[in-house]
This record gives sequence, structure tokens and C-alpha cells, in this order.
Amino acid sequence: MSDMVFSNWSGASVDSRSGQGSADDVSVPKELSNGVKLGGLMGWDGLALWDGVNVVDLAREYAKGLSDNSCGQCVPCRIGSSVMLDTFERICAGEGEGDDVAELSTLAERLRKQAMCDLGQSCGKAFQDFLENFGVELDQAISDKKPIARGEYLTATTAPCKSACPAHLEIPTYVEMIKKGQFTESLALIRRDNCLPGTVGRVCVRPCEFDCRRTNVDGPVQIKFLKRFVADYELERKRPTGLPEKAPEGEKVAVVGAGPAGLTVAGDLIQLGHEVVVFEALHKPGGVLVYGIPEFRLPKAIVQAEVDYLAKMGVQFEMNTVIGKIRSVQELLEVDGFDTVFVGSGAGLPNFMNIPGENLNGVYSANEYLTRSNLMKAYLFPQYDTPVARGKRVATLGAGNVAMDSSRTALRLGAEESIIVYRRSRDEMPARGEEIHHAGEEGVDFELLTNPVRLIGDDNGCVRAMECVRMKLGEPDDSGRRRPQVIEGSNFEIEVDTVVVSIGNSPNPLIPATTPELEISKWGTINADEETGLTTMKGVYAGGDVVTGAATVILAMGAGRKAAKAMHECMTGEKVGEQ
Repeated sequence: MSDMVFSNWSGASVDSRSGQGSADDVSVPKELSNGVKLGGLMGWDGLALWDGVNVVDLAREYAKGLSDNSCGQCVPCRIGSSVMLDTFERICAGEGEGDDVAELSTLAERLRKQAMCDLGQSCGKAFQDFLENFGVELDQAISDKKPIARGEYLTATTAPCKSACPAHLEIPTYVEMIKKGQFTESLALIRRDNCLPGTVGRVCVRPCEFDCRRTNVDGPVQIKFLKRFVADYELERKRPTGLPEKAPEGEKVAVVGAGPAGLTVAGDLIQLGHEVVVFEALHKPGGVLVYGIPEFRLPKAIVQAEVDYLAKMGVQFEMNTVIGKIRSVQELLEVDGFDTVFVGSGAGLPNFMNIPGENLNGVYSANEYLTRSNLMKAYLFPQYDTPVARGKRVATLGAGNVAMDSSRTALRLGAEESIIVYRRSRDEMPARGEEIHHAGEEGVDFELLTNPVRLIGDDNGCVRAMECVRMKLGEPDDSGRRRPQVIEGSNFEIEVDTVVVSIGNSPNPLIPATTPELEISKWGTINADEETGLTTMKGVYAGGDVVTGAATVILAMGAGRKAAKAMHECMTGEKVGEQ
């Protein structure tokens, strides 16, 4: 591979012309997913250039990308991008003039400061980087008066927020629409790529906001809540956005699991004209959205409204249908006539600590505890008399987001004390900071550097106490967190009457056990291609927690979008966007 000439990508500082920096320190992609080597990068995150690429030609292609993708709603983009492209074309044709550099500098400054959208502003910054670091090369190209051959380029118009989003939503565009009061149009655009806007607007971990360029000014745009706003705006006014006009008439697709990944596949493929049937083991669609996430974080009426919208689009739902029991994946393909199958059955098999006493009454997995409260509506007692222990002193083992949900649910079910028990310190807690904050704000206690070793029962077989040991932190383990170590002789008891074990989930083994053609990892997850979701079984795709293990809603949706695209292209031979 050729040597790197220059890079300021992501804050790097490499310039071989002056001997500054080392290419080994640069975190920048060196090839595309198809293995094609890159020669240069120009974008919102900087410039990267390898030997053999003409940087003036690279800037010309970048100007073309801006001109082609500008919405034309402001003068700096509409006119400025066109003038900038014309200037670069003249220079590359050997017809540059002495004042071209000053004109390009003025145009770049106006783009950065006066463009209405992030596209124009970020492109202005990229051109300023080019002029600052390659002014000599530009002057030389103008003075040489020689044509510059056009190279081969791939142009991808993305904003940092869009790149960070696993579902790659058109964030800058729909935010701009909201700014203009175009709420219905914004929601329609969101729904094109995200069939669960009200849900994601409540539970997304918002990776887009971490990469929002507004952070450099004061703070990120509240992208998550803007999405929630337009979804709620429609619900409150009961004026649904228009449904796609394309009736399902294409290939027949089976989706196993009505969780975030499965619903996303269904939403994307129904819009592409396919017939989609979703098979769900439970009596309500939504997967973890309805059984795992509490009502106070995600009202079930929101999920149902979004499922209803999918049904109106033409998606068919078969509830109480356990694929792997009443029907195998093979039978869906060979007997039922489906052209392809997507497996999005999630990670609903709870993990336990395997310590004495976990079989006592009053000991739950977080999965069961939350399912009884959410899907079976124990939170609506006495309207729903769902059997669930309403302990007065509840201990939740673990410190992830699900543990925070469980501990807060316990308080809502009447617990006088709700305690998080975790073997590391607060700094190592895997839950998001805002979830930890909310739990503490509501009165959840934290028993940190503490590890249970035994659950103790009473004469009736009910849990009454928990024997624990104190821990100290040693060197970091493979996860980067400091490894907890037992302090010998530190055993003590905590009185409890309910224990919720929240230390993670694994995929349900039912489908892998009944589908030998699927290759399974040592963790019980289905092996699938990261970019397409294709498994080792012909015609079968998979995504979400059943592939990655327990993760986030938006990651599952991102996997669903990739799989839907690949499934459509495989079934039709037609690239998404060409139909």
C-alpha cells in the first residue's frame, strides 16, 4: 500500500512533507468494505491523503458532491457550491486564474458560517482544511496550466450524526424540517428508515448526539427527543401520516420475532413491496419493547400504535407462534413457501449466578420480573392480578440498564427499600449515566463492591437474606474494567425478601437446536455476516440480540435495516434505491 502523505482526520497530525507525526497513530479507514484500497478521504472529520493521489482533483470531486447533494435552500449552498465546482473544474482543465484561491477561500468561509444546514457548514470546514494545508499544491496547479486527470471516487453524503446512527437515519434533514414546522413531513421521512419513531424517541441510547457537531459550540442537538416530539404530535392529533401506496406483491418473507430487529425488517421490506409475515411467540408484538422495558420508560400504547401502523401498511402478525416448536425454519421455506426468513428472536434466556439458594421463592430473573410487571401488567394491580412478589426489601444483582429498570420497578410495586448490589464500583457500572442518576433520584440504594455468594431461605422456602462478601478492585480485565477481588473474611448478610438477578441474557436455544444448518457461536449466538445478516443456511438471515447478544434497541434496528436491504437485493437482484 502507498505511504500516507497527510492526515488531520479525527484530530490526527501527520504530514510527511515536514516529517510530522506517524501514520501508525492515525485512526482512519484504509480500505472499503469490498477490499478496495483508499487513496484519499475528504469530509467533515478532516483530510487523509496517500501517495499517488492528486489532492486538487480530490477537492474537485468533493465540490461536485456538495453541488449534487445541496438542497438549494440557502445562497451559500445553492450558488456558492456551483461557483466553487466551476472554479475547480477550470483549474483542473488547466484554465485556472490568479484570483481563484481567494475566491475559493471566500466561498468556503461563507459556507461554514452562513449555510443553513450541517452539510454546507461541514463542507465549508473541509474546504478550509484543504486550502490551509494544500495551498501550495493549488497554486502550482493554477500556474502549471495543465489538465489534471479525473480519478475514481466514491461520494457518500453523511453527517457525523447520521454516520453514528446504526440505522443511518436522515437526521440533518428531518431536524431541519422540524425547525421549519414541517412536523408531518419530518415524521414521514423518519418512518421511511425507522418504523418505531415514538419508541426510539424514548429508549434510544442516542449515539448520534455523541457525535453531534453542535457539541463544539454548546451542546448536542436533542435529536432523540425531536424524534419523539413529531411521533407524539401525530398521536395526539390522531392524524396519521400517509401510508405507502405500494401494495405488497413481491416475494414472501417470514420474520421470526416481533422485537426491534424483526419489526425493522418488516417495515423496510413492506415498503419495498414484499409480503411480510411476522411470527411472534408471545401474545403481543414488540419483543423486549413490551416485556422488558418498563411502562414508565416506554408506554406500551406507544409500541402498539407503531405496530398498528405496520399492520396498516400490510405487515401480517401471527401471535402465540413458537417457531422451532410448531414450525421449523426449514418448514417455513420448504412447506409454507416463504422465499426468505429473518431470525430476530432476541436474547430472552436469563443468566444466573449459580450460587446456592437461587431456586428459593422470591428469587427472579430480571427477565421474568419485568415480564410479569410489563407484559402481564402487574403494575396495574388490582386491575390485573398478576402473581409477582411485592417485596418490601428488594435486592437487584447487577448494574446494567436492565438492573436499573428492575430496581425502579420494585419501588413502583411497593418496595420500601430497593438495593442495587454490584461487585465493582460506580465508575465500572455498565448502565448509562442517566439511568443510574434516575435510579438514585428515585431512592434506589447502591451496595457497591459487594458480591452475593449465597441466598438464604426461611422454613417456608422463601428467601430471607443474602450472604455477601466485600470486594476490592485489581488490575483491568479484558473488558477494560478493573477486576473485582474478594476480601477474605469479609462475609456479611443483607436482609431481603425478594431478589432479582440481572446479570445478562443469552439467546434462546430453541431455533439453533432445531435448525442444524445454522452455525452457532460458543456463546449460543447465531453466526451471521455483519453487513448483510446472512447466516450459514441458504435463504436465512439473522440480526439483533440473537446475533450480538443482549445489546441496544437501535443496534438491533440497524442490523435489521442491513438485513432487509440484503434480503431485497438477493430476492430481486435490484439494488435498494434503484427500484
